[in-house]
This record gives sequence, structure tokens and C-alpha cells, in this order.
Amino acid sequence: MSKVMVVDDDADVRGLCRMVLAGEGYEVIEAEDAPTGVCRARAELPDLVLLDWMMPGVDGMDALAALKGSDLTRNIPVVMLTALDGLPQIQMATYGGADGYVTKPFEVNDLLSLVRRFTRKN
Repeated sequence: MSKVMVVDDDADVRGLCRMVLAGEGYEVIEAEDAPTGVCRARAELPDLVLLDWMMPGVDGMDALAALKGSDLTRNIPVVMLTALDGLPQIQMATYGGADGYVTKPFEVNDLLSLVRRFTRKN
């Protein structure tokens, strides 16, 4: 079973992702902020991290840098899941090491397609 971590300060977004992904057979790990997400990713080693950009305190870009800067987690694909939809933000996330980018609100089928691509689950 593939593990997907959802790091988002919005409980509704985490709940929707959990419901959709668990319904497709994924194990879902949740974190409500960036520092918790980085710690859990290091402990759980998920197959994919869905990471919100705009969170209070430490933001998603800082978490992305921490994940990609660690030998333990650098090879885990990270998809930014955010309301920021401008080209500069997409480029910044890509240059920062993000493997994918999904804007909120998102279509469930688009999210599942992306998750499947990174977890190789068909």
C-alpha cells in the first residue's frame, strides 16, 4: 500500500484528501503544519507528500527545502497543493525542488491522476 502524506493547515482539505485517497487504497498520513509534516515525513517515509504552500509560521516552501535538503527525504516526490496559481509561484516551487503543482480548488480526478503517477499505482 502506498503512503501519501498531506500537509495542510486546513482540516477540510486534509479531510477531503484523506477520504479520496483512502477510498483508492492509499494509506494517508496527515500533518497540520510544516514542521510536523517534515518530522512525520522523516519518520514515516511516505511515497509522496502533498504540501500546502501558505501555512502560518513555517510555510510550504521552507518545508520543501527541508525535505529536499535531507538525505532521508530528498527522493520523496513533493507536490505543492496550493491556492497560489501564478507562473512565478509555479516556477519558484519547481526551482525549489517540487515535483508537481496542483492548485486549489482541485478536481479530484486530477489529484488522483497525479498521485497515481508519483506512486505508480494504476
